[in-house]
Amino acid sequence: MLLTISTTRAPATDLGFLLHKHPDKVQRFEQASGVAHVFYPEADETRCTAALLLEVDPVKLVRTRGKSSPDFALGQYVNDRPYAASSLLASAMAGVFRTAMRGRCDARPELPAVPLPLEIKLPALPCRGGPERAERYFAPLGWRVEAVPAPLDESFPSWGDSRYVSLTLTGELRLADALNQLYVLLPVLDESKHYWIAPDEVDKLIRAGEGWLAAHPDRSGITRRYLANRRPLVRAALGRLADSDDAPEDALDRTSLDEEPAPDETAAPAPDETAASPQEEIAAPVQEGIAAPAQEETAAPVQEETAAPVREADAKPSLAEQRVEAVLAALHEQDASTVLDLGCGTGKLLARLKRDRAFTKVTGADVSYRAIEMVRRRGIPDDPDDPRRPARVTVFQSALTYADRRFEGYDAAVLMEVVEHVDPPRLAAVEGVVFGAARPASVVVTTPNAEYNVRYEGLADGAMRHPDHRFEWTRAEFASWAGRVAAAHGYGVRYVPVGDLDPEVGAPTQMAVFTKEGAR
Repeated sequence: MLLTISTTRAPATDLGFLLHKHPDKVQRFEQASGVAHVFYPEADETRCTAALLLEVDPVKLVRTRGKSSPDFALGQYVNDRPYAASSLLASAMAGVFRTAMRGRCDARPELPAVPLPLEIKLPALPCRGGPERAERYFAPLGWRVEAVPAPLDESFPSWGDSRYVSLTLTGELRLADALNQLYVLLPVLDESKHYWIAPDEVDKLIRAGEGWLAAHPDRSGITRRYLANRRPLVRAALGRLADSDDAPEDALDRTSLDEEPAPDETAAPAPDETAASPQEEIAAPVQEGIAAPAQEETAAPVQEETAAPVREADAKPSLAEQRVEAVLAALHEQDASTVLDLGCGTGKLLARLKRDRAFTKVTGADVSYRAIEMVRRRGIPDDPDDPRRPARVTVFQSALTYADRRFEGYDAAVLMEVVEHVDPPRLAAVEGVVFGAARPASVVVTTPNAEYNVRYEGLADGAMRHPDHRFEWTRAEFASWAGRVAAAHGYGVRYVPVGDLDPEVGAPTQMAVFTKEGAR
């Protein structure tokens, strides 16, 4: 499996200093899974590329697996692990680029803080969820994402795409941030790999996610997948992330989180206590006063992390995807052509609205400046200064609790997974702003169904789906609220279940579609 990191910031060979690997040398590092090689296919003043090539030995993996790991017979020897980037590559990165991931460079101490124009390529990456999931995880971090799916068989196009993509990331970030993001997201994208899930994995996740994970719109889903849905570890990690200084200042910008614990994901069993735990990353001594383009470090072998696999998700769309589809269907049923996405987060719904040409004007608003900037970096809004055509998609920062003239004049407004993030005493202000002042012809509101929570194995009794939720309504409570709001402001309302409908507890998401009386 191969990872390449390129930069064009002159002198580009500074990349050697940051990685602590000399561009003129090919270096070899023994790993529990095989052998890692670091070399530079190109290295000059204008462009420098570092490559990490991991040669995986499947037989070696079998010999080092824990006693509690399941026996897959021939599958232990014949699999994609020698070729496709996964947790094995993340483990190799932790050993080979350990000092770079910590943002340390004694020879050039100013370099780690400098954002670099980076291009990262992973020719073969297992990505369950396809290019959309890669976009969903990397784009909010400031990357421009190109994920090209690999066909199952080029000779038979009708068979469709495989679960592998060729991923290219381009952006301007600190190298340490880029490496830590890959370290976390590689095993997250490939959910079936075997890695040891021990309590210290929470510390590793928090350390590698410092500065970006707490503010990520999918931090809940990333955390669950990284920790293989081990419920106590997931709760501990989410609690620590919620307390992080990087968490958004206001709960209203949490609307694009994939907050539902996946009921079809089986939590990994506890590891065999007799099996060896991963070796802790040991910092190699750094030689003083070296003026060469890189300092060399000898990486300690990293114990391959093994655990029971996480079962693959079903082929059906995720609840988050079903929710977006339900909102779009409701907007079409209401014949809305201009739409205001209130609490747009990092643009999950906006991106879909932009692709649908039935909507002639699309606007996103969010209280979080960070979220709005992420939407802009993803390229979702149109350029307002482009003289060739008027901007069809725009965004702006605003709070839902204060009347804003920019909210007025739309056919429909959407509050997708927003109201549950509002403190109950402030909910009346939101009602007045949306239904009283803005008064669109239609309003679509989605929120979790608290009754369905008993179907999630990852939730304790009485717990809510996410630490940022201020409340979660039962179906009766939601109907009571929606009915009162509709009657007070001259709207009719109908209710639509979203997701798998359980005969006892209903659907996981509940949706209300408000229609202003006389509007249709």
